[in-house]
Amino acid sequence: MAHGNSDDAPAGNVRKVQRFGALNTHFDRFEFTLRQNRVLAAMQHAGLDGLLMFRQESMYYLTGYDTFGYVYFQCLYFGSDGHMTLLTRAPDRLQARFTSVIEDIRIWVDGPDASPAVELRSILQQLGCQGKRLGVEWEAYGLTGRNAKRLDSALDGFCRLEDASELVSRQRVVKSPAELAYVKKAAELADDALAAARDAAVPGAFEGDILAQMQSAIYRGGGDDPANEFIIGSGRGALMCRYFTGRRHLDAHDQLTLEFAGVYRHYHACLMRTLPIGPVEPQLQNMHAASVESLLAAEAALRPGRPIGEVFDAHAQVLDAAGYRDCRLNACGYSLGTTFAPNWMDWPMFYHGNPVLAEPGMVFFIHIILFDEARGLAMTLGRTSLVTEAGAEPLSRASLEQ
Repeated sequence: MAHGNSDDAPAGNVRKVQRFGALNTHFDRFEFTLRQNRVLAAMQHAGLDGLLMFRQESMYYLTGYDTFGYVYFQCLYFGSDGHMTLLTRAPDRLQARFTSVIEDIRIWVDGPDASPAVELRSILQQLGCQGKRLGVEWEAYGLTGRNAKRLDSALDGFCRLEDASELVSRQRVVKSPAELAYVKKAAELADDALAAARDAAVPGAFEGDILAQMQSAIYRGGGDDPANEFIIGSGRGALMCRYFTGRRHLDAHDQLTLEFAGVYRHYHACLMRTLPIGPVEPQLQNMHAASVESLLAAEAALRPGRPIGEVFDAHAQVLDAAGYRDCRLNACGYSLGTTFAPNWMDWPMFYHGNPVLAEPGMVFFIHIILFDEARGLAMTLGRTSLVTEAGAEPLSRASLEQ
């Protein structure tokens, strides 16, 4: 394979791209070096000679590389010697230059016979990976089932592949001080969006206008697009905890469920609320009171050194005792960080029996969700907390009152 520095010099179907320096990274090189060294240590512990990354979150975390080009075949190789090579498409050539510290950028060329997995094998052969043990991020939105099969086929007999889907995620879950500054900015933007929603959520209001006010608060504050859609639903739609298309106007007596994130430099801080519109019936007041108690119990259970499954158990114990066992869900939140579409949920999640231990520097969204399908009533309550040495520290300034 040729290794010329010209952007236009072909090397089969792959070109090596010369970098002229990153211009738009949001962390300094020392921060990236610390992260890369931690991942290298994890790779050594796992006995891996290299890592094939398909998660955009991993690439952003280790290099600053910021793109949605992972919807096509794209792989960042990270060797045990610290060398990194990105294989991507031409539209992301300048993107990688502009946003990352990656020096070795290769381009696969679109065409009816394009086979980027085979091109990746050629690169790995050049890098001395034949017969080596490589970890793969199989659990990645950037690696479709068809591309995974093509990867298997291309590397069959060439090297040994092992699932390393959570290797980088386990490093990302504990945030550095620099990352926490972005998380806290995201939490401020989420509070601004909630305040805008409260002002806009009046009888007769159009859901689209409420969304517009919330998103405007975030964008005007310098924030980013979220990794998935804001969730909004009123009437019977308030019992949904997924986005669905179609907007309506609020009735004089209504309920409005919102789940959304403030986002800054791709770091997310979530909030969730069901806002009553007009008179509040006693049943909804009872559901809200139980939700507040459940949220506070869950936050009290989020302690360093304790399994995060205990957070779910604490939330469930309160709701079950209040008579809402059939209205609650089987998970009550998840880690947050820098995530890319289609989802802002990060690893790990709160569910019964999850053995992952909480550590200082982790950031979690705890949500309390009650859907009374028979009565058509919804009540949700959620906010983001930072795990400290003393326990959970909520990052939102917003009141838990209705």
